[in-house]
Amino acid sequence: MPGILPRLGRFDEWLASAALGLMLLIPLLEMGLRPVFGQGIENAPLLVQHLGLVLAMFGALLAERGGHLSTLGSGLAASGNRRVQASAQAFARVSSALLCGMLAEACWRFVASEMEAPRDLAYGIPGWLVQLAMPFGFAWLGLRMAARLSSKTVPRALGAVLLPLGGFCFARYFDGATLPVWPFVCWLLAILWCGAPVFAVLGGLALALFWMDGQPLASVPLSHYQITVNPSLPALPLFTLAGLLFARTGAAGRLGHLFRSLFGGGVSGTAIAAAVLCSFFTAFTGGSGVTILALGGLLLPLLNQAGFPERRGISLVTSASALGVLLAPSVPLIMYAIIARVPINTLFLAGLLPAVVMVGCLLLIGGYLKTRTVAVNAVPRAGFAEIRAAAWAAKWEILAPFVAIGSLVGGVATPTESAALTALYALLTQSMAHRELDWPLLRQALAHCAEVIGGIMLILGMALGLTNFLVDAGVPDAAIDWVQSMLPNKLAFLVALNLFLLLAGALMEIYAAIIVLVPLLLPVALAYGIDPVHFGVIFLANIEMGFLCPPAGMNLYFASAMFDKPIRYVAASVLPAVAAMFAGALLISLVPGLATWLPGLAGMR
Repeated sequence: MPGILPRLGRFDEWLASAALGLMLLIPLLEMGLRPVFGQGIENAPLLVQHLGLVLAMFGALLAERGGHLSTLGSGLAASGNRRVQASAQAFARVSSALLCGMLAEACWRFVASEMEAPRDLAYGIPGWLVQLAMPFGFAWLGLRMAARLSSKTVPRALGAVLLPLGGFCFARYFDGATLPVWPFVCWLLAILWCGAPVFAVLGGLALALFWMDGQPLASVPLSHYQITVNPSLPALPLFTLAGLLFARTGAAGRLGHLFRSLFGGGVSGTAIAAAVLCSFFTAFTGGSGVTILALGGLLLPLLNQAGFPERRGISLVTSASALGVLLAPSVPLIMYAIIARVPINTLFLAGLLPAVVMVGCLLLIGGYLKTRTVAVNAVPRAGFAEIRAAAWAAKWEILAPFVAIGSLVGGVATPTESAALTALYALLTQSMAHRELDWPLLRQALAHCAEVIGGIMLILGMALGLTNFLVDAGVPDAAIDWVQSMLPNKLAFLVALNLFLLLAGALMEIYAAIIVLVPLLLPVALAYGIDPVHFGVIFLANIEMGFLCPPAGMNLYFASAMFDKPIRYVAASVLPAVAAMFAGALLISLVPGLATWLPGLAGMR
């Protein structure tokens, strides 16, 4: 078993990377063949969407192998008592393996129903063949989690087989039966506290609710299938891949030099350069943690030279890295557009002015532009010749947003084709123009992208199953009635919404928050006459602050590791930034034109 698992692990990396590579290649071939031959690849969008399902499941396996499946917090798994810690981890893994077995059975029921009336995707490929990735993926996830319970071969093999199989048999026996929900809820809360992955808890809760009503469990994988083959979803991994290609080369250094040259080396200039650069980089890489790791070592010494104390420098880098969520082509921005059914190009434009407002509030209200400090070996303000040289060196990176946003907003390409063009642009410029991207780096970027997207999609699929149940149960309608009885006017609702979202961002992983909360809160916002585009900007502006708030504030953990400081030190340093960003979110909430003016100007409203 120890020798087999690593080989199979490499297989899931290869398969996920191959799916991602084909998702990039097919839209590009379609764009090239269509004008020449009048037609492109048969059912190209459908093929790409189903490759997204393969990427989601095998990318999730990669995320599990790397220990990167999201949790809401370690809880007892981080206890100082080793016995408590070991017991909590074992309980979480046993439970997660059982739940994976249950989900595998539900997925198999779904696939079996598709086999009865098969539908071809293209070139005679039946849809159920791709859908098999779901039961296989969940079964293999359960095997992996159970195998971590012991380092000894025989107990490890027994656990890996028996636990997922036990969950599978339980779900098969009770499928369609009516079971009480509260034992499941107590169990799921316990394993969540013990560090179980978010997807297992959300999937388990969805199963429990369908059991409560005696409904077929295949409804849960149906929701997972629907979200993973959403027509706009392939844009997510492709934009993420483009960002990772930039992140793994010298793009950060070239952009850093350009922004330093533009804004100067004083306190104000360096602060502005750091904030703008971090926001820009986060928008493209898709993760503020990546920005901290890529730019932290570059920016903190520059901030110190400009006169920033170490604590304030860490605070600025950590907080500014959360601000790129509102800038295209950030993954949360695209995800909200998909869930809320808002055109992606509209939301790309809607986020621009609010992003500027958030950066301005961070710098001004957060006090990062104060000049009481004295610069130490500060970089002097650059002359025109140096700015021109820096801009020329970073020309390919500067043009990247125009490729991404211009092709989409201009109607030249669909969201998927725009993302594919951007990824190809990043690949060509970094490998041919700069010669900094070789095959090993490309392979790492493909695997990392698959891992990130797989972990996200697993959460989204399970959360959507839960959300669909709540919508069918009339929970949003009841929420509208309750909120309107408590908050009689729009202003009171907006203030309460901002406070609630700030709390939610501190407790929930950003993608889980989008998929769970948007379908519940958007109808309430619409009842108050709030535009869905404006609501999306409000939602993301608040949720991005969650990166800075424990326990789910991932920026705190990345910054703690990057700068070798205790989490409490980093958390205390960003408090002024959180207050400043909250003021910016309130301003965006009270002035809808900040979000709706540019889309209206472009004729998108």
